[in-house]
Amino acid sequence: MSTAGNGKHGATVTMRDVAKLAGVSVATVSHVVNDKPGARIGKDARRRVHEAVEQLGYRPNALAKTLSRGTSPFIGLVADEIATTPFAGQIIHGAQDEAWKHGYVLLVANTDGNVAAENDAIAMMLEHQVRGILYSTWYHREIVVPESLHQTDTILVDCFADGSGLPAVVPDEEQGGRTATEELLAAGHRRIAFLNTTTPSPAQTGRLAGYRAALEATGLGFDPGLVLSVAPEQEGGYAATAHVVESGATAVFCHNDRVAMGVYDGLRERGLRIPDDVAVMGFDNQDVIAAHLRPTLSTVALPHYELGAAGVRMLLGVDAAPDDTPRLIACPPVRRRSV
Repeated sequence: MSTAGNGKHGATVTMRDVAKLAGVSVATVSHVVNDKPGARIGKDARRRVHEAVEQLGYRPNALAKTLSRGTSPFIGLVADEIATTPFAGQIIHGAQDEAWKHGYVLLVANTDGNVAAENDAIAMMLEHQVRGILYSTWYHREIVVPESLHQTDTILVDCFADGSGLPAVVPDEEQGGRTATEELLAAGHRRIAFLNTTTPSPAQTGRLAGYRAALEATGLGFDPGLVLSVAPEQEGGYAATAHVVESGATAVFCHNDRVAMGVYDGLRERGLRIPDDVAVMGFDNQDVIAAHLRPTLSTVALPHYELGAAGVRMLLGVDAAPDDTPRLIACPPVRRRSV
């Protein structure tokens, strides 16, 4: 087989061209450029091949080199919609930076949730003999694992699958909810409302558990009347503002930044000031929202970048992968001006 690549001037250069200039066989060129273990090639022949490669500007075909050596410089990342979701797209950045640090290149397939596209992407990555695959979703949830992922080392990122045997790395939702509530408690608030989502998810249960834990650690009792389930969007927060005001809460912890944006609208309509009359805490740190509200929104960040980086480290064995339960990544506070 004579593989080809572009030369210095854009022309196609083959192994046959290199072999002719170096005065050796095509097989010898293949062994040298692929650094084949155990190949018995003299120093002079190796030198002539390297000189011919440099002179002609030959670049080996990456796939052919991978197949010949049985190893790959690639790590795969298969995702549903994170590449089109700005704040979740940090998962790709974290994985890409960490992969590059260890000498790997990230191959990314964004499938938009299409099962056929997902299966094709995984099959392509297996053909390229990737070092392993990160399988990620744009929000934290339980998934059904595609069967083909069991054919290579796989780490689940921002998702999990109980009983699958696959390691996972996810946000620490309970710690995040506790941190958000502690920020409000530290500012002196004792009557804190929580606007939770109506959507069943680890975020729904985890953030509520963290809210309760923070209150109880301060000696405050849990008041179910201060917790309201709302649609996880701006309209949900706006509709819940009347409940927040009527409850006598001096602060509100919102399930996400979009809900907080709706609370801003509702409080403004009532002539109430943030944070003087009511403090507002978000979650997610969607920069396009949180950093541009007036006043800017204090929130808790989902650690998307670190999720991607941690997934690569676990895949490569730099960090030990957990056996039974997902590894939790802390959600840090982002302090701005709404508290």
